[in-house]
Amino acid sequence: MTTDRVAGLVPAAGSGDRLGRGPKAFVELAGTPMLAWTVAALSPWVDELAVAVAEPDLPRASALLAPWSARVDLRLIAGGPTRQATVRRLLEAVDAEVVVVHDAARPFLDAATVRAVIAAAVAYGACSVGQPLADSLVRVADGGPVDRTSVRAVQTPQAFRRGVLALAHAEAARSAASATDDAGLVWRMGHQVAWVDGGGHLFKVTTASDLALAEAVVAAGAFGVSVPTVTGA
Repeated sequence: MTTDRVAGLVPAAGSGDRLGRGPKAFVELAGTPMLAWTVAALSPWVDELAVAVAEPDLPRASALLAPWSARVDLRLIAGGPTRQATVRRLLEAVDAEVVVVHDAARPFLDAATVRAVIAAAVAYGACSVGQPLADSLVRVADGGPVDRTSVRAVQTPQAFRRGVLALAHAEAARSAASATDDAGLVWRMGHQVAWVDGGGHLFKVTTASDLALAEAVVAAGAFGVSVPTVTGA
C-alpha cells in the first residue's frame, strides 16, 4: 500500500455548548476562526480535504474555506447528529487510501505530527496521537497508583488505512456501539492502534479557559504558532 493519496477529515459540526460562543469551528482565535487554523495546518499534507459543519453553517463555511479550494480537493458536507456519525459521513465523501482525522478545535497542529501519524497508519493500519502524562494517577476505587508511563491522553490527529476505519464504523453501526474517538472504534473491533507521542500544543479548545490559553499561545508565539492567512486563492 502507498500513500499516493491522503485525505484529511475535519469534523466541525459541534454546537460548542461548553464554550458558550456558538459552534467552535467559527469561534475566532486571534481574529481567525479555529476551522481556518485547522484547515491551514492540515491541507498541505493531504490530497483531499473533507470538512463537516452543521447544515445551517454550510454557507459561511464555504466562504471561509474558499481560499483553500484551489490548493486542495475540498469537500464540504453537513455533519451528523454525533461526532461518530459525522466522521462516517466524511469518510464516505473521500476516496483516498489513507485518512487523517483531526478535530477543528485543536488549532495548533504541527507538520511533524501529521507526517508521523500518516507513516504509522501505512505501517500498522491505525495510529493515534496521545500525550504522555506528567501528573501522578490513582484509581478512585482504592487509591492505588496507576503507572502513568502505560497510559496516554488521547489527542488528534488520528490516521487510518481507509478500509480499517470504514470497517470499524460499519461494525459500530451494526452493533449500536460508540466511542469518543475513531481509534477507540478501531480498538473495539480488535485491531492494533499504534501511538505517536503528542504534546501540550495539541490541546482541545473546549472551555473559556482553553480559549484564553490558546490566545496566550498565539500572543507568545509559542510552539512556533503564527496566525494563518485566509485571504486569496
